[in-house]
Amino acid sequence: MAGNSYFQFKQFVVNQEDCAMKVGTDGVLLGAWFNFPENGTVLDIGTGTGLIALMAAQRGADSVVAVEIDEKAAAQAAANAALSKWKDVITVVHSDIACFSDTDKRFDAVVCNPPFFRDSLRSPDSVRSQARHNDTLSYEKLAEVVNCLLSDDGLFSLVLPYDMADTFISVAAKNGLYLCKRTNVVTRKGNQPKRVLLSLCKQVKVCVTDELVMFDELNNETSEYVYLVRDFYLKY
Repeated sequence: MAGNSYFQFKQFVVNQEDCAMKVGTDGVLLGAWFNFPENGTVLDIGTGTGLIALMAAQRGADSVVAVEIDEKAAAQAAANAALSKWKDVITVVHSDIACFSDTDKRFDAVVCNPPFFRDSLRSPDSVRSQARHNDTLSYEKLAEVVNCLLSDDGLFSLVLPYDMADTFISVAAKNGLYLCKRTNVVTRKGNQPKRVLLSLCKQVKVCVTDELVMFDELNNETSEYVYLVRDFYLKY
């Protein structure tokens, strides 16, 4: 998936040659999974190619603001949005999200496929390293910014490695964001979860927890996984 200069979805094309982080399964899962109210407003933090912003627009968001710190990626996301049928729905902003948080606007949903890697070997490519590591957007800063930008009844959703979920949940709670939905993602039935999809809100609620298995023991896609992504991948 990541090796091509573009990725064709059912209703839009994502060009990605100028983006450090290409289209990947994590982004597709998050874009299909996260919730927002009908005709709601969505903020996509670290949009990269613009994939999740495009998915939100396809799913019926009234407006989507996609923020990206890297200049080339922001330009490519803007171009991808402009080529789509939702060019009037998506606004791409080249900015550090910490600066963007000064706005008075509040969003019904905030979504983020954040930098994953802590204390791991850095890529010699500084742009790719910025996209993959959370030095420039720590969990603490992300939770703080989201608390400022999320509406009182809104949902903040993100995808993380399974072993980092509890750390983020704890940090988020200290910043007034509380877990309300959790989906553990298992690549193949019988294996341990590799990713987790999280939704948090500003009220303390009972958390709904479930599991998504992508492939069965014979490496066939499960019906649950196909149902989730069926509106986006061409093969469905």
